[in-house]
Amino acid sequence: MTAARPDGLPPLVDHHCHGVIRHHPAADEFEGFLTESDRPAAPGTSYLDTQAGFAVRRWCPPVLGLPPHCPPADYLARRAEIGPDEARRLLLTAAGIGTYLVDTGLPGPLTGPAETAESGGGTGHEVVRLETLAERAAQHAASAEEFTDALARSVREAAAHAVAFKTVAAYRHGLALSAHPPGRDVVHAAARAWLAAGPDRLTDPLLLRHLIELAVATGLPLQLHTGFGDPDLRLHHADPSLLTDFVRATADTGTPLVLLHCYPYHRQAAYLAAAYPHVYADVGLTLGHTGAHAAAVLAEFLELAPFGKLLFSTDAYGLPELYTVGSAVFRTALRTVLDDWTHHGAWSYEDAARVAALIAAGNARRLYGLGDGP
Repeated sequence: MTAARPDGLPPLVDHHCHGVIRHHPAADEFEGFLTESDRPAAPGTSYLDTQAGFAVRRWCPPVLGLPPHCPPADYLARRAEIGPDEARRLLLTAAGIGTYLVDTGLPGPLTGPAETAESGGGTGHEVVRLETLAERAAQHAASAEEFTDALARSVREAAAHAVAFKTVAAYRHGLALSAHPPGRDVVHAAARAWLAAGPDRLTDPLLLRHLIELAVATGLPLQLHTGFGDPDLRLHHADPSLLTDFVRATADTGTPLVLLHCYPYHRQAAYLAAAYPHVYADVGLTLGHTGAHAAAVLAEFLELAPFGKLLFSTDAYGLPELYTVGSAVFRTALRTVLDDWTHHGAWSYEDAARVAALIAAGNARRLYGLGDGP
């Protein structure tokens, strides 16, 4: 199991992440994982010239025995020399993550929770993506009634082994979800229309709301993508404040809602976490992509979010480097912010250490029922 670090933090709980590729990527594929864009960089430019790209060049070369900020070609050559398995092991181990909560809803030959965690010397758990469940259920349904029955069964079965559900409704429709789920007849009518059209990507707001309600009924934490993402998303539809009616309607269910990523709406997310006991917020994706400016963004999260409601994640996907970067940028930003506050006497050193441990691991362990950990 991952050991404690010199910074005093316990092994991190990465409460939202994804699998990584098993092969050595070519330069253009490697670069493509550093951006949320689904397009090549503009002519004459590179996605390495971003905060995420510079963070990779700062933190990852030393893990593979190279100097920080070495030329990308040197780094990729070293990576190819040691091979993808060893690169994955070194980079994940360097991240200091003890527990990985892996969203398994993305397509492709990626490592699963057990394989990802094994490479980093930790333990893995599954986060089940709701839309993937629905799309699989629709492939084998002959009627709307059969589909809704299969969907309800799939959610119940997933709840028996998953630690959380996740929805990407922000991509599919937006976060202005109805406060109340649709009735049975309305759901059947929407399902009938979707199946008749040849079910593919679930975008119907009625079916999305019904799907989310099935997950809420299980009591497991529900992770919701908010804030920035790839160009498939309309950013203004991903503002977490659009969830306010839904948040109010679910306040008495006992189901925690976890707002992922949040940027640039991280202050809105912090407000919801402050106002509603069942709402949590997450710094994942945001810090890695803001890189050298991450401390300022983390400080803005901490302006209003209760300290027991903020969670660490990397949202790493594809490259093990993104685990290394997510962890390193988080640790550095947290230390920068808390050192400033303790230096000026606003916080005691004891409180700073306690809050740091909560955000790094303690809050996630409590929320997801993971026990005390290593």
